[in-house]
Amino acid sequence: MVTRIALYSHDSIGLGHVRRNLALAHALSASLPALTGEAVSGLLITGASDATTFPLPDGWDWLVVPALTRGEQGYESRHLHLAMPALTTMRGNIVRVALRDFAPDLVIVDRHALGVQRELEGALAALRATRPQCAIVLGLREVLDRRSVALSEWKALGGPRAVRELFDAIWVYGDPLIHNALATGEIPAALADLVVHTGYLANGRPPGRSSHGAEPFVLTMLGGGSDGRELATAAVHAAVPAGYQHTIVTGPQMPRAHRSEIRALAGPATTVVRSVPDALALARQASAVVCMGGYNTVNEVMSTTVPALIVPRVHRRQEQAIRARALAAHGLIDSALPSSVTPELLGDWFQANVGRTVHRTGVDLDGLRRVGQLAADLLRASAAASVQSEVRHAV
Repeated sequence: MVTRIALYSHDSIGLGHVRRNLALAHALSASLPALTGEAVSGLLITGASDATTFPLPDGWDWLVVPALTRGEQGYESRHLHLAMPALTTMRGNIVRVALRDFAPDLVIVDRHALGVQRELEGALAALRATRPQCAIVLGLREVLDRRSVALSEWKALGGPRAVRELFDAIWVYGDPLIHNALATGEIPAALADLVVHTGYLANGRPPGRSSHGAEPFVLTMLGGGSDGRELATAAVHAAVPAGYQHTIVTGPQMPRAHRSEIRALAGPATTVVRSVPDALALARQASAVVCMGGYNTVNEVMSTTVPALIVPRVHRRQEQAIRARALAAHGLIDSALPSSVTPELLGDWFQANVGRTVHRTGVDLDGLRRVGQLAADLLRASAAASVQSEVRHAV
């Protein structure tokens, strides 16, 4: 017997959503077989073709749907010359057919319950009708956004009742002692009984091997890189501590012209690269890290003992700024707003922090070690509920 799992992420900016799902895929493949007695096979559904360079667990494969991005007027097609209604219809149809034929036992939807412009609604509704024993989870990062923004998004979905019709559980990937989205009102109180806080998805990520040499270095990471130009410019001008090198990872989505500009500014102690095989392995080897405040990057950094300065994105959404403030308030990271970041600030921070060890205690970083048991419990409950429903209909 095989437990089939599908993980969906919409992926418009950066690689954080799919990397979060990839971490879950590795964790579930490692833990579920011992809990259920079944092997695991899975499908990672993404709109980011760059994601396919990451290694998969055995028994998993990618389904890459046509990509979208964020433009000045909202979501738009990244590559195809298609209007958004046609693009989301295409994406939704691909996912619907894939879920129908793959017949998953567990589906985890990352962050956007119905995808972009409700592209996932038909697929989930069809799965509910044809495969009621399938457990469907909405996976949320610990910070959504300002309360007003988050509540408007729930309202657009149809409110708590509509969410309950499609989802069996809501997993919040964080520690409520650091940030509690129920307490702040980012998650409606009417959904509280579905919510389980897993802890941050930090510890237990697959070990990798750094591509960096043995010399000591400081590190700047810009996530996907599409909006990392300003931080990269400050970082490339920052003084590098004596005896250290500086590696700047721009991210695969930084425009080529911006990356070329940053490379041209780099001094002899600074190396600028587009991407690395394993960002976590590189962060573990670094002496100090500057990065943006995306969930996945922050979790990778928190799984190390390396000092970190988080420079959160503050335009469009306040999610990263809220996260950075909460973590800094508990002494887990340092934080600086983009408006305050200068080459001098970064150089001084590197100088003061290289080689320092940060023991990140008092925070639950073990979400990846917990999701296997949560999934096993949910699979059993869904299977039992399906049997009971069949009995009632038979009577």
